[in-house]
Amino acid sequence: MTGPAALAAPAPATSPPAAPPAGMSTVGGARLGRAGTQVDLAGGAPVLPKDLTARSWIVSDAESGQVLASHDAHWRLPPASTLKMLFADTLLPKFPRTEQHKVLPADLAGMGAGSSLVGVKENESYSVHDLWLGVFLRSGNDAVHVLSAMNGGVPRTVADMNAHAQDLQALDTHVVTPDGYDAPLQVSSAYDLTLFARSGLQKKDFREYCSTVRAEFPGETKKGGKGGKTTRTSFEIQNTDRLLSGDYDMAVYPGIAGVKNGNTTNAGATYTGVAERGGHVLLVTVMNPQKKEHNEVYREAARLLDWGFQAVGKVRPVGELAAPRGAASADGRPGATPSAGQAGGEQAGGSSSGAAAARASAGGGHSGMWTALGIAAGAAALLAGGAFLVNRRWPLPDLMRRRPRS
Repeated sequence: MTGPAALAAPAPATSPPAAPPAGMSTVGGARLGRAGTQVDLAGGAPVLPKDLTARSWIVSDAESGQVLASHDAHWRLPPASTLKMLFADTLLPKFPRTEQHKVLPADLAGMGAGSSLVGVKENESYSVHDLWLGVFLRSGNDAVHVLSAMNGGVPRTVADMNAHAQDLQALDTHVVTPDGYDAPLQVSSAYDLTLFARSGLQKKDFREYCSTVRAEFPGETKKGGKGGKTTRTSFEIQNTDRLLSGDYDMAVYPGIAGVKNGNTTNAGATYTGVAERGGHVLLVTVMNPQKKEHNEVYREAARLLDWGFQAVGKVRPVGELAAPRGAASADGRPGATPSAGQAGGEQAGGSSSGAAAARASAGGGHSGMWTALGIAAGAAALLAGGAFLVNRRWPLPDLMRRRPRS
């Protein structure tokens, strides 16, 4: 069940609990509210990997919304920087990518000690495009705070994110900081993080940024010697998603296209990824592996994706990804009535919410249908600067492929 009757999750704790609560949310289905691993293997379906140590994880079909398997999917845990997916899905439509902003000292105030940074400097100007690259590639809390300042400040941005989470039926989530930095009462769940990724991937800019492997970021403006010219150089930044960019002990995952990683003291390592293979697009979220090996969160995510691509069509789903309020679910059932937060119009680069996208599509004669999902896939294409897109009229199975040239 995904409607109002779904069990509300208990209030979040100040610190992450040692075990999942007895009663978790049932948004997406009753089995997703149960503790432990949920999977329903049919004939010929592969067994799940045995070496999974994450506190919580979920594997789902991005198009149909079917949850193939999960483990404590609604356990409310600190999300770390995977929360930036909700931040991006909330704010991306608000500012044109070409808009310039000169950074004031107040814009960077309030960042947590040891925050991940892209290198934003006071009194320098950046385009919105630059700032989003800093958010997605380097998980820059400095870029998040500047964009929050442009949005009217951190408190307003947090309120916007909480409202958007409600619109998406991500009821496990409580936002305190827009960048995902550890804060008392700040929680999300593997289920909710997957909803954020699925919604964000409806936006062209979101897809572009989350699948970018490396880019140039503006540096500081420097003056030459006496009477010298003022110059501003740039430096290269690389995506810290190791399934996308690779590492010395890890190859790029075939078909990967982002989405977002994170790591903090309370959250441990967190990751949501999307990949395409054999005509299927899968989403995986992994939260806080207990095995503390290098890149373990990516290894467990890769194993779950491998399993998912083998299991799709061979397992009975244990739940579903809820459609946003006001959008139709995969089987055509309408969601709840849109809230006031969904009443805003659309802007270039995406809609104000998933429901707004559904309304726009409905105007074209497809009631409740979301905008096309384009997912960049193919590691070689990504690294070469190209992208392999899978465009879908989601949730309907209209599959087309095209290879754009940069």
